[in-house]
Amino acid sequence: MVAIPQDLPGSPEYLSKLRYAWRVCSVTSLGMVMIGISGSTLNVALPTVVRHFHADAFAAGWVLLAFLLVNTATLVFFGRVADLLGRREIYLAGFLLFTVGSLLAGLSPGIWFLIAMRAVQAIGAAMVLANGTVIITDAFPPDRLSQGMGVYIGTLSVAQLAGPTLGGLIAEAAGWQWIFWMNVPAGLIALVWGALTLRRVPRGARRPVDALGNLIVFAALSAALIALSEAGSRGLSSPVVTVGMTIAVALVPVLVLVERRASYPVLNVRLFGERMLAFANLASFCNALARSALILLVALYFQAARGVDAVTAALGVLPVPIGMALASPVTGALGRRVRPYALSVGGTLLSAAGLGVLLLNTAPATPYWIIGVGLFLCGCGSGTFLTGNTTQVMAALPAGSLGVVNGFRLMIMNVGIVLGVALTLSVLTGSVSAELRGQVYAGTLSRLSPVAVEHLMTGFQRTYAVLFSVALCGAVAAALAYPRRSLRGAGND
Repeated sequence: MVAIPQDLPGSPEYLSKLRYAWRVCSVTSLGMVMIGISGSTLNVALPTVVRHFHADAFAAGWVLLAFLLVNTATLVFFGRVADLLGRREIYLAGFLLFTVGSLLAGLSPGIWFLIAMRAVQAIGAAMVLANGTVIITDAFPPDRLSQGMGVYIGTLSVAQLAGPTLGGLIAEAAGWQWIFWMNVPAGLIALVWGALTLRRVPRGARRPVDALGNLIVFAALSAALIALSEAGSRGLSSPVVTVGMTIAVALVPVLVLVERRASYPVLNVRLFGERMLAFANLASFCNALARSALILLVALYFQAARGVDAVTAALGVLPVPIGMALASPVTGALGRRVRPYALSVGGTLLSAAGLGVLLLNTAPATPYWIIGVGLFLCGCGSGTFLTGNTTQVMAALPAGSLGVVNGFRLMIMNVGIVLGVALTLSVLTGSVSAELRGQVYAGTLSRLSPVAVEHLMTGFQRTYAVLFSVALCGAVAAALAYPRRSLRGAGND
């Protein structure tokens, strides 16, 4: 009998590694489901939370933005920390912190305490998200990576599929607190299963963390978010908007200068100077900006413009996660025959087509099936793009750079998400008077007058136009990310 070489398909070592890889995938997928459900439930239930605390428009926006800001600013940091202290340990600590933050969020006595607990949740989520993709990449054999990535990304679709419905039902039946408390048992299960499943790996060399770089990223994003969140209500000429954008823009060259001098920068310019990675990450940024606030936007459309309850609104947004849930595993399976590059480009075009349908059919009386088709195309496009783009980037990187580079990849995506949510809310609410903006967030605008609703519909049309334009830019960037050479020799960070 001829021995089968180790680590080749069919060998005992290969099969053992594959079995372990799928167990690892179950852990990381559980983390993705928990974090994904937490975000998507709040997108639908936000009006209930706003009404409970009688929050103004500024505080209502920051219930969402606080999580996105802190999560984005700490992703690369925890990618680096995991390289130093152990990926398994940081990953499990993230589950614990997210669970504690969820418990305390449900006990919030006021809106700003809730916002603070959302920041705690964000730190825990950053620990999980910065390491999940790397753990998957390390665990799977290269020829099965696209399958594992398809399942991993597909779980986000499942979370977004279940999240809006759960959010609507919980907000109406059990109270907004349970939107957070349901994360507690899920977090404990994930913590125990992860501790039993994940193997300890050797720690990397002790290298300094770029604390100054992370601080500048946080400051620049904070300034940009404050400016964007206030632009809709105060106008572009407002001192708050002007100062915020000035600070954000001024910090960009400062960040570049600091990162050039840092020994181990949060933004590794040398590694991401390669054309394919630069455009692939630009495409990821555009896709995230175009899709991030879609469920929130449509949920507000159904509640504020059509006057439906949270449960009905939750059902209305389901075509998005259904499209993602169908496209992600199919794309993962196709990844063994179709290049990730082609899947990435195809996904961006599908997303743009879906937003085009929504742009051309913006009215309170638009038949639901038309809205559903647009949302479904957006979901299919996002699921296809995320699987293809993630596989394309991660498969091209040097093994020693996976942690910090994946954190950077996620940070770029999350910057798009943060700016997308802030920009969407600003453009949308900028179409109505300042005294009515709170009622948009509370989902009660339709009770006032048809004139107010018509003004709001103008905001929806403008918002879809902006998102459609961004999606087209993402398609161009994805097309320019054509791979020409391997990056395995590009060097380690």
